[in-house]
Amino acid sequence: MSAPHIVLSWSDWFSLFGHYLMLSLMSVGGAISTTSDMHRYLVEQHHWLTQAQFNNAIALAQAAPGPNVLFVALMGWQVGMNAGSTGAAFLGVAVTMFGILIPSTVLTWFAAQWGHRNRDLRAVRAFKQGMAPVVIALLLSTSWILGSASQRLATDWPLWLLTVASGLLIWRTKLHLLWILAGGALLGWLQLV
Repeated sequence: MSAPHIVLSWSDWFSLFGHYLMLSLMSVGGAISTTSDMHRYLVEQHHWLTQAQFNNAIALAQAAPGPNVLFVALMGWQVGMNAGSTGAAFLGVAVTMFGILIPSTVLTWFAAQWGHRNRDLRAVRAFKQGMAPVVIALLLSTSWILGSASQRLATDWPLWLLTVASGLLIWRTKLHLLWILAGGALLGWLQLV
């Protein structure tokens, strides 16, 4: 499927920025935990990205060294390129990255300061333990989106098998994550998944 040509007004850019501001406050466990809503907004609702562009942005950012939040920049870049220019691509990077980083960074800084001062309170310890299932559920929703690339079980089963195998390897072994990433990259290069 070829990249869509889209026309974005300033209100669209502000809407994109506002959406990423909101996602930033929901990104418990990192920006990757909000990819299911990014997918809904960018691919399903506005059609600013194709499914392949969405998956490629995540895969490339996860395989590259550096922070995994870079997939947000790649999505912004791709939205801008679909709008037709390199200038728009840089604007897309700025809009999505500032949107996803500013609220969560400020909130995290204040919460960390408060949590450190009150680390012995029972409520603080309970909150930390209670957030673990939320983070896991958000990451599972991301796996669901990425594992359903073509939305056909007959062709997606290798992705699901790779997801389960990777999860089991991470859980049951001390194998470094980079080896698992390299294995997934090799399987993709060989077009087995």
